[in-house]
Amino acid sequence: MAGAAHCSLQAKRLLLDPKFEGYKLSLEPLACYQLGLDAAVAEVQLRDDQYTLDHMRAFGMYNYLHLDSWYQDNVYYVDQFGRVMNLSVTLIVFNEELGSPFIVAHSVSFVKSDAHSLAVLLLRVEKDELDTKGSGFHVTLEWVTIAGRREGDHRYEINKRRVLQGKSVPHYAAIEPSGDGLMIVSHKPFTFMQSDSDKLEENEDVKVSNEKKAVDPLYYWQQTEDDVTVTVHLPQDITKDDIKIRFSPDNICVTLKDQTPLMEGNLYSSVDHESCTWIIREDKSLEISLIKKNEGCRWPELIIGDTRGEFVMDPSQCSEIAESLMHLTSEVMNPNPEKENPPCNAQELEECDAFLEDGASLCRFDGNTLKVTHIINLGSNQYLFSVVVNPKEMPCFCLRHDVDALLWQPHSDQPENMWEHIATFNALGYVQASKQDKKFMACAPDYSYAALCECLRRVFIYRQPTPLATVLYNRKEGRQVGQVAKQLVATLEASDPILGFQATSERLFVLTTKTLFLIKVNSGN
Repeated sequence: MAGAAHCSLQAKRLLLDPKFEGYKLSLEPLACYQLGLDAAVAEVQLRDDQYTLDHMRAFGMYNYLHLDSWYQDNVYYVDQFGRVMNLSVTLIVFNEELGSPFIVAHSVSFVKSDAHSLAVLLLRVEKDELDTKGSGFHVTLEWVTIAGRREGDHRYEINKRRVLQGKSVPHYAAIEPSGDGLMIVSHKPFTFMQSDSDKLEENEDVKVSNEKKAVDPLYYWQQTEDDVTVTVHLPQDITKDDIKIRFSPDNICVTLKDQTPLMEGNLYSSVDHESCTWIIREDKSLEISLIKKNEGCRWPELIIGDTRGEFVMDPSQCSEIAESLMHLTSEVMNPNPEKENPPCNAQELEECDAFLEDGASLCRFDGNTLKVTHIINLGSNQYLFSVVVNPKEMPCFCLRHDVDALLWQPHSDQPENMWEHIATFNALGYVQASKQDKKFMACAPDYSYAALCECLRRVFIYRQPTPLATVLYNRKEGRQVGQVAKQLVATLEASDPILGFQATSERLFVLTTKTLFLIKVNSGN
């Protein structure tokens, strides 16, 4: 993913509570209503040839209940007769066969050039004949844009189809409100599949790139924890008076004889520009010294996007890196368990701290270039769930951050603040990990509570801390407690599996095969 900006998620300290004491079980009754369904929910049954973990994640864990983001307390599902319940279809404006079975991962409606368009993201798990060592399947996301034909014609047609392919079902995939981009959270990366014209164009780019690589590097560079040294070989007729170098905190420009800049661009990281220097060495080469502002940060490249240079690693650095990684390599598991500080003690890990998979990433794809523009390595920040807080914005996603659960709102129109931390659910990251039978998670659009349900019957609700009418005293820590966070538990009167789960600011909707439950969590205004 060369050229993508490496970003990070910045948690807001004001939304974190390091003194959170946990949830207190409340026995207050919850109003729960149920409605018998005329026909059972159209539940998809996996075929014998759909046996992989990705098939189970894509179809077996599918949420059959859908919430109307514009009109809260309206939910929809499809019954076994193919009817969309609680939806009145007045006009069919588009009908086309789109190939093998899929689920709609996300969709948006927008207006461009005075024309109404719909962008839909279709998820499929397909057989991969070339995959002989893995599961034998791959996951595709087809990004389909449907637009109105012309004014006065209410029919629609497909004007663009793009396909991404990956090796894992994405945790989160959403199209930007403008239809110009796409964001994906996944364990394994997704890439756009190329059309014949795209392949021809890339082959030309590769050819040009190979021709450039055949030329000697324009410059060589080395680095330590404190500085970066750049060496440029100069033509014979260049003197010190012919060289002009401009340093700035994030940029460098090297010019010879007032010609087109030899080197120019944004540096990978900031430097102390007032301390940067340059000299001409005895071998007639130019040596530039850059002083890092962030000491200890290793640069993967000198000038962002510039491939004309070559990094030269000092032998001592190679030995230092190899030595620092030595403790991670061995032919046996934990070869010295009696060591005072072993590299890992599995007994210190709790079962609820074991993640199914690590190393997920968040990528933003540009709809025009079909390339990654931003990427975040989520590491151990486990994905938990997504929720629509503002229908005009992209869905939010919730990640585990230490023991807490942090809610992030994507802002596709704000490149400098593309992901905003908007809410925290204290200790929910830890709590949910202990629920072995957990199936769905959700939260209220006003962040007043978070909830999760198990595969059968039980629903857990975790309210945000609220002030107490009377102040309590924490004997263990010797201090007063002025607020409490309540945990509520609802047990459904049904033995059927839970197939859908949605939350509004006041209510929880829970769908089983034959019954729709409504749990009143908060009182209305």
